[in-house]
Amino acid sequence: MDEKQKPSLSFFHPIKFIGTWFGVGLAPYAAGTCASIAALPFAWVIQTCFGSVALFIASILVFILGVILCNLYAPYTDSLDPREMVIDEISGQWLLLSFMFPTLSSYITGLVLFRFFDIVKPWPISVADRKIHGGFGVMFDDALAAIYPLILFGIVYLCGYGHVIINFLAN
Repeated sequence: MDEKQKPSLSFFHPIKFIGTWFGVGLAPYAAGTCASIAALPFAWVIQTCFGSVALFIASILVFILGVILCNLYAPYTDSLDPREMVIDEISGQWLLLSFMFPTLSSYITGLVLFRFFDIVKPWPISVADRKIHGGFGVMFDDALAAIYPLILFGIVYLCGYGHVIINFLAN
């Protein structure tokens, strides 16, 4: 019996074009890391021109858009979290950076920590990744991965080393 093929979207279809962050998600290796890197210049422009609150709002708007796009993309794939849909990395990276300084050291630190927590997926990120499905699930685990570095910074700050973090990230 002939198995029915899933329909496909052209690269320039808005669902695929935006969901793959203008094609970055189609990178053959480390698509999530490539997308997180690609998020940085956009974040810097938003944050330096309009402020950290604007970047926070942009991350929330991209989160909502990502939920919609991932749900619309689902009929075109067999995966619950298609690797090419990297809009979740954009939203998560921007969420973290909206709480950080717009400096090179801050952005590199944010990139490394966000990717670490997104890849390792400690509890409860791992639970969210397994149990929450659909577009919201795709987006939510990356939002959690953005919150972990903020918790880490808070712990270091409470241990009396806040000045070290601020001096490093602000320069």
